Amino acid sequence: MTKEELKKRTKLFAVNVFKFLMAIEKSKAVDVVSYQLFKSSSSVAANYRAVCRGKSDADFLNKLKIVDEESDESLFWLEFIKDLDIECDRIELEKLIKEADELTAIFSAGIRTIKERNNKKQ
Repeated sequence: MTKEELKKRTKLFAVNVFKFLMAIEKSKAVDVVSYQLFKSSSSVAANYRAVCRGKSDADFLNKLKIVDEESDESLFWLEFIKDLDIECDRIELEKLIKEADELTAIFSAGIRTIKERNNKKQ
């Protein structure tokens, strides 16, 4: 997957999460969870764009770690919604969980690859 394809994929993830949240059950407690998920999912897309502009391997790695953390946090909030049985589109929720899991795996693998490459240089 190219960085441009991944940029589009992370942005689509954020958009799909936003659309999902627009249709979710509303209450004070759910609104807190929704806000956290909105922040982390949009951060995946925004910070991945910053990754693509990394100025060095160290800069790239540090920014990628942020994206990895945010995608994992998004996965957490999606699973939290599922575990609480919050009223929502269950099919869309499962799709978002799958996508968050895949994105986290992609970013984690990228981090491992960079670390291995850096270790070989030393």
